[in-house]
Amino acid sequence: MSMNPHAFVAMPFGIKPGPDGTPIDFNRVYRDYIKPALEAAGLEVFRADEERQAGDIRTDMFQELLVADLVVADLTIDNPNVWYEVGVRHALRARGVVLVSGGQTSTAFDLYTDRKLRYGLADGGPDPETLELDKSRLVEMVTQTMESWHGRKTSPVYHLMPNLQEPDWKSLRIGDVREFWERHDDWEHRINLARAQKRIGDLLVLADEAPVAAFRAEAWIMAGRALRAAEQFAFALEQLEKGLEIEPEDKSGLTEKGICLQRLALDGSPGHSFERARSHYEKMLERFPEDPETLALLGRVDKDAWSLAWDRPGASVEEMREDAAYEDARLRGAIASYRRAYCANPGHYYSGINALTLMQLYTDLTGDSRYADEIQTMAGAVKFAAQVEPSPNQRFWSACTLGDLEVLVGTPDSVTSAYKEAIANNRNDWFALNSSRSQLLLLDKLRFHPENVAAGVAAFDRALQRLSKPEDSWRPRQVFLFSGHMVDTPDRAQPRFPSDLVEIAGERIAEALASQGAGPDDLALCQAAAGGDLLFLESCLELGMRCQVQLPFEEPEFIQRSVLPSAGGDDWCDRFYSVKQRLPELGGVIRIMPIELGSLPAGVDPFERCNLWLLYTALAWDVERVRFISLWNGGGGDGPGGTAHMYNEVKRRTGRVKWIDTRTLNS
Repeated sequence: MSMNPHAFVAMPFGIKPGPDGTPIDFNRVYRDYIKPALEAAGLEVFRADEERQAGDIRTDMFQELLVADLVVADLTIDNPNVWYEVGVRHALRARGVVLVSGGQTSTAFDLYTDRKLRYGLADGGPDPETLELDKSRLVEMVTQTMESWHGRKTSPVYHLMPNLQEPDWKSLRIGDVREFWERHDDWEHRINLARAQKRIGDLLVLADEAPVAAFRAEAWIMAGRALRAAEQFAFALEQLEKGLEIEPEDKSGLTEKGICLQRLALDGSPGHSFERARSHYEKMLERFPEDPETLALLGRVDKDAWSLAWDRPGASVEEMREDAAYEDARLRGAIASYRRAYCANPGHYYSGINALTLMQLYTDLTGDSRYADEIQTMAGAVKFAAQVEPSPNQRFWSACTLGDLEVLVGTPDSVTSAYKEAIANNRNDWFALNSSRSQLLLLDKLRFHPENVAAGVAAFDRALQRLSKPEDSWRPRQVFLFSGHMVDTPDRAQPRFPSDLVEIAGERIAEALASQGAGPDDLALCQAAAGGDLLFLESCLELGMRCQVQLPFEEPEFIQRSVLPSAGGDDWCDRFYSVKQRLPELGGVIRIMPIELGSLPAGVDPFERCNLWLLYTALAWDVERVRFISLWNGGGGDGPGGTAHMYNEVKRRTGRVKWIDTRTLNS
């Protein structure tokens, strides 16, 4: 469920003389041909509702030409306003234009590089005999144009000036705020709130709902970054690639993608390798030459590949040191990238300390002193760079770098003193402390400067003992997602889940949970409708599970629509409030979609939106943890967003699905 892409139509208005003098009603062309074809292609369509004179193009029109996913221009007649708008679009964006022309195609129309299409005219409007074919051809062309968004640049301006960069749409926000800018402001507020609260499921729904492609790209990359931080690397990669399809040169998105590829390779995920991650960074360096961040990440790829070659469970220290020395070529590759990054920016002390540490490790493991002179020179430079770090937000990391230097050249006392200074600048960030400690543990495995390393580990251990791992770091062992039929209403013509099957359905749901070992370490996600939802929640609460209920409406409306109409509605209402009262005892909550995600976007079904909200919330915990239980008769629902929709969405992503067929409950 994503918001429809945004299309702007540039064309004449009202009745105008055609090329041969015959009047053409362009409002009919828009109403009968262009608008229905664009809507059939899945786009939201906008056309100014008043005729404009040359030179009277309003500032909000420039906004449309900048941010619209697609511009469709009708060049049937030589209308200066339309030509002007096409020119503005060509100057602002490299792609995303479709040209149409009625009747005989003009010479100027033929000269354009953009996708172009001719439609039939008769009696001053679209030709009825060819209209359906013309619309289907426009749908096909629009679809192809949208799918090839990041391919060849079709704007003559960008095609002939390949180094020209598209402007940042945010920096060009001017003039009166149109409706979609107001939507953007509200959407951006929700996005920032979801990010601050680490509600990744919310972030993913909102990313899909962005009003234009530029917004969606930003949000998908943001969601990818949040998922990467939560160590959901495969799901993060999926979001990042969606954003990069629209903005293929977004540096932050490309960087996040590289980190995900690297971690997936380190984890041994099928289809991923360090070579793939390395290739990605090398392509980035073609676009961003000598970028220190990219070079440092390239060094991390080789460092991880080197570490994986010797860090084997059960191996002795001697075996690990021997294997680490044998993989000297990979180690030198990592050193080369980190050194190159530091040379590109001597203030980039992160890459400098990594180069230094690996140089000393190389010397310690192999006895080869090739880096001896460089170590002495670089140590002083890295120390100075860390000491003059200007940003207060980076003081912990700069102080850690000074501690890392003491591990290489100091004593246990100087190591302890340096790391204590870093810890004093930490601001109780458990994850940062644990990350720094983990780097020391890698050195400890190879018994590198063991006394200094032990002193550093002890300093971090003491700091971590004073801090509890953050509450939001709790991760469920399994995530049980549920969707099921409501109990039939008394007047339902075709039974689907009659009330006499409620007891057996509850037993089957309890059995499904028991068969998968559900318990207090697990999370349950669902709505709370009369029938399957409440039966599921009751079973989960009995097992001591943490339950998160997500409702598509505020509570009174939800009860009126999804609880009371069922047979025995008053009893189900009592059960709803009983579940609600018990939720907080086990850390459970009820979340209300319009409060959390804002108003329902136009054209979006609330139940379908809530299904995806639940699904994304579950997947954000890790697809491998998700277990889906469905109480379903195998048929279509009464409308969008039913159990069938959820079943199909989950089935696309994971095979861990337990289907309880309501048609066989009595058998």
